[in-house]
Amino acid sequence: MTGLDTTSGSRANLVRAPHDAGIASFGPFSLHDKTRLLEKDGVPVKLGSRALDILLLLVSRAGDIVSKNELLAHAWPGLAVEEISLRVHIAELRKALGDGKEGARYITNVPSRGYCFVAPVQRIADAFPVVSPPEQAPSAPEASVPVLPPRLERMIGRDDVVREVAQRLVAERFITLRGPGGIGKTTVAIALAHELSAQFEGQVRFLDFSMVKDAALVAGTVAWALGLVVHHSDPTENIIGHLRNRRLLLVLDSCEHVVEAIAALAERIHQQAPGVSILVTSRESLLVEGEQIFELAPLEGPPQGARLSAREMLAYPAARLFTERAAAAGHREEIADEDAEIVAEICSKLDGIALAIELAAVRVGTHGLREIVTLLDGRLKLEWRGRRTAPPRHQTLGATLDWSYGLISESERIVLRRLAIFAAPFTLQGATMVAGEEGEPVERIVESLEELVAKSLISVRPDAPVTRYRLLDTTRAYATQKLADSGEATSIARRHARYIQHALETTATDSGAGNQASSSRARTLLFSDARAALQWAFANDDGAGLRVPLAGACARLFVELNLLDEGRLWSSRALSMLDDSTRGRAWELELQATLGHAFMFTERNSDQAELALRRGLEIAEALGDRPNKFRLLARLNMFYRRTGDFRELLPTAFEAERVAREIGDKAGLVGAKALVGVSYHLIGDQRTAQLHLDEGLSDAGALRGAQPGHFAYARMPQVPLARVLWLLGFPDRAVECVHSIIRAAPQDAVMHCIALCWSASLYGWIGDWSSVEQMAGRISTHAASHALAPYQAVATGFRAQTMIARGERKAGIELLQNVLARLHADRYELYASAFISELSQGLAELGQLAEGLRILHEAIARIEPAGAAFDAPELLRLRGELEARGGDTNAAEASFVASIALAEKQGALSWRLRTETSLARFRRKQRRAKPLHGLAETYARFTEGFETADLKAARELLDEASK
Repeated sequence: MTGLDTTSGSRANLVRAPHDAGIASFGPFSLHDKTRLLEKDGVPVKLGSRALDILLLLVSRAGDIVSKNELLAHAWPGLAVEEISLRVHIAELRKALGDGKEGARYITNVPSRGYCFVAPVQRIADAFPVVSPPEQAPSAPEASVPVLPPRLERMIGRDDVVREVAQRLVAERFITLRGPGGIGKTTVAIALAHELSAQFEGQVRFLDFSMVKDAALVAGTVAWALGLVVHHSDPTENIIGHLRNRRLLLVLDSCEHVVEAIAALAERIHQQAPGVSILVTSRESLLVEGEQIFELAPLEGPPQGARLSAREMLAYPAARLFTERAAAAGHREEIADEDAEIVAEICSKLDGIALAIELAAVRVGTHGLREIVTLLDGRLKLEWRGRRTAPPRHQTLGATLDWSYGLISESERIVLRRLAIFAAPFTLQGATMVAGEEGEPVERIVESLEELVAKSLISVRPDAPVTRYRLLDTTRAYATQKLADSGEATSIARRHARYIQHALETTATDSGAGNQASSSRARTLLFSDARAALQWAFANDDGAGLRVPLAGACARLFVELNLLDEGRLWSSRALSMLDDSTRGRAWELELQATLGHAFMFTERNSDQAELALRRGLEIAEALGDRPNKFRLLARLNMFYRRTGDFRELLPTAFEAERVAREIGDKAGLVGAKALVGVSYHLIGDQRTAQLHLDEGLSDAGALRGAQPGHFAYARMPQVPLARVLWLLGFPDRAVECVHSIIRAAPQDAVMHCIALCWSASLYGWIGDWSSVEQMAGRISTHAASHALAPYQAVATGFRAQTMIARGERKAGIELLQNVLARLHADRYELYASAFISELSQGLAELGQLAEGLRILHEAIARIEPAGAAFDAPELLRLRGELEARGGDTNAAEASFVASIALAEKQGALSWRLRTETSLARFRRKQRRAKPLHGLAETYARFTEGFETADLKAARELLDEASK
């Protein structure tokens, strides 16, 4: 699209009669379609009606060969006419045009095929036919020279590009603007031509080659643009001679379909005319000496999920273009803040391609923003029409891609449509496995891929150490339809699924060693294709044999990406399809491991979860798969922590530690120490827990480097260590440890929740209820975003604790009762005793002492069969408090004494301090001798934490007694 004018100096005073539109200009001639008038320098040329019909058809198809039969049918519709009649009228035309005189060439005969109008044609839209004033005689003919097409009134997002290319073009002289169709190359080229016009003293020539179909016409077109009279078929030497000592900017637009002819001519001009600068726009490079490539990038769009306001969104050029074009098309509503994310999604789906954005924007008034998002997922977007005045290749996205598709070889078409199966960027290995035939040389696929990249149909995304490739969404939609039309869709989908299975299994094998970060990233980038492959395999009978192997390969990926709900669904479906060929193999192991893990964290700690984990462990042992054995033992350990079955903790932790030693992996040994340490912590041996956790922490760097695929990933010693330190009597160190955890919370979604929950419990122990409330909010948000329903209940429990601490007892108690009912139903007992502690005290404050005592007795009874528990001393203390309040002094003292003894045995100095404080108050009230002796001794053992709630309460009591 150029909108070129073709006036010349000899016709400067001609006037235009306002009665017609649609002019084709070539040489000194103007052909008016509607009035069926041919003019030469404004003077009508006499032609018969048949000859004029033939000329109109040839000019409308300039550059194309029109068959003789087609010309006969057009000029003599419905009549049987000899070919000699056509020859006579062609001769008449040539005579009228002066064809062959002074080197002028207009109509050529292509033997056995037909005739072709070979002169460059410029169409002038919305112009009027040129006529001479009656008093003025026609001037001598002079070759017409094109002027610049009008630049856009407002160009969005390309100002920096224009400045940069303008500077480079003056310095480097030869630049190709390269990019896919519709990205805005012509718009930028026109802007550059205007920008540099003054610098080149108006000597700028802009040529649109989109209408030049025959490469043999390239040199003639350039000669015409330079105002040269062509005397022979190849005017290259004339062009070079004319330009050798001139300073000029030559803009060659839309060159991809005649790229070889453009390349040869441009290279010679660059070499032999040092004053000429050349700007080329093309979907592929010319690949000649002197050429500098400027890759025109897509318009930057707003990031998805950034929660930008409408104002912030409009800082991005893709969004600005979309909203301005939508408004210009009649959409009068302003984009609201809540619509900003929708616009971001639209711009992302359109890959920042200017033409695609414009075509979508003009339909907002008809469909609305939300419906446009849905429509963009289908093929319909390829058929949306744009401006009527745009070149045919730019009127729809489909036409733009048809243009590109028609310029590539058949082998390149095959590769392009097969690669459309990829939902995300792919590697060279992926391309060869999916697009290549068995036994076919890899080089052929590589060559085709290189050509498709060179022609801007595939983009390159460097991703060290592996280069990745992708089709833009619009190109992919187009190529997907071509794949369906080819009849290969099923076979290519099968190849794609097999490749994804292979790639995931290969990278999973590498996850425990070597470059873990690279393998982890490679697996992450396979996710979209893994999901697409699963959907195809389970929806089509042709994929039946791949369902279990593919789901088995994908299962661990869902865990690594924290998509536990999706992992549970696919694993359940695949496990229901096991047969003798898949049962007991590595695929079932992965499916059972994922199912048990996902059940535990997304639904409840059910028997089904335990059975799946136990079955996975059985298969891992049978296969001798040590990393998976460690992984499953760790998950079983987690399961028993959550259910409160603490007797199983040390056996599973010790076995995992033994397996880690057999593997010999340093990160695995650190993870094992964390498992053993947390197990000792929960069963109430805090001194031994600290030894194991400190040992693990000394080598924690090895674990920090582990990626999600590593069997010991996210087993962080710091998380339980903070609580152990508080229990041992080091409150300040515990808080410092928690702060480090919060600053660098684990990426694993589950471990992230655990870190926040254990941090919240510690803040509650030191009496920092505002931090507890803050942690509760973070847990709730994180759990909701990852479908970790059990943790949302825990977050609610922490929130209820803060309500009771603030004095909102009734509302807090009601909330805690609901939470505890949910936790018990889910067999989630790990946090239940802490919530029961708060609930019992709240009930007592409301006068429901018996109910408070009842739930405490039940909690203590629940702990005893499961073995010792870290919080048993606190539960005994609270029972003593309620017993004392009820007047049962003997039972109260017995509970306090038992609590102190158990706290000392566990090494839980902080629990002992609490109980000594409760016992001191109890004995003072009874007027016992030396009621504060035990409290004073215990307080003296602390070396830090004197500003925490428990130590301050103890100090106040001691100070009060000393007065």
